[in-house]
Amino acid sequence: MLVLGIDPGTAICGYGFVEQIGSRLVPHAYGAITTPSKMQPERRLLKIYTELENLIQEHRPSAIGIEQLFFNRNVTTAIPVGQARGIALLAAAKNDIPIVEHTPLQVKQAVTGYGKATKEQVIYMVTKLLHLPHPPYPDDTADALAVAICTAYCVDSIAWRNRI
Repeated sequence: MLVLGIDPGTAICGYGFVEQIGSRLVPHAYGAITTPSKMQPERRLLKIYTELENLIQEHRPSAIGIEQLFFNRNVTTAIPVGQARGIALLAAAKNDIPIVEHTPLQVKQAVTGYGKATKEQVIYMVTKLLHLPHPPYPDDTADALAVAICTAYCVDSIAWRNRI
């Protein structure tokens, strides 16, 4: 089963495709969609949507995982991130792909075993779990892969429960 993890943002929108084959997780494609800060907000959102749409069409994931909004410091970024999150939800809906939402705590718990793990711990575990030759860059890409890993575990557990 191939899943897409998304770490939404208007400046940097991380994405990562992870396939679960048995108990092994295999990365397929990952990176970040970036937009220039001087680009008009509607153009930034259009670029994110277009690139996500192309990625979804190319890879055809079975599910899309996306992080729920959580802001404990910089509340002013909530609106742009919420807009980018809406674009990701729209791309999923347009392609009729189920969405699985996770809190940051759930993602960290799934990847590191500790819900209050640091960003460095998440990056380290993503690199190890996916057998990557080097840590994903930028951090948003690592976060998206962490969301994909969490989604793969979650969807697999739901499928397993439904077999009973």
